[in-house]
Amino acid sequence: MVDKASAPVSKQLGDAAEALALAHLQGHGLRLVERNYRVARGPSARGGEIDLILRDRDGTLVFVEVRSRSGSAHGGAAASIGAAKLARLRRAAQHYLLRLGTPPPCRFDVVAIDGGRIEWIQAAFDGG
Repeated sequence: MVDKASAPVSKQLGDAAEALALAHLQGHGLRLVERNYRVARGPSARGGEIDLILRDRDGTLVFVEVRSRSGSAHGGAAASIGAAKLARLRRAAQHYLLRLGTPPPCRFDVVAIDGGRIEWIQAAFDGG
């Protein structure tokens, strides 16, 4: 059961982590294309969301998952991405790419924030 009282706090923490990740990536020359791209749930599949979609300097489209934890216990933020989450990210990215006439080169990155320490993992996983 989800504690509805903690949902606004979790949303605020998630938004703050995304803003921190975005500033970090823009500092490395990436340009924001879209934030919080969502795919609705269908009758046979769960929806998905991509936290950040950016364009790298070489034209690569970068789908970014932002994960934040107060510390690195239990493997830290990056380790919290499970198989179901990866499947939803891939599905959302495929949906996004269908909107484009000719899809550019793409990659999936993760920005893991553990107790204030930012780790940018480029090409963290493949498109499946």
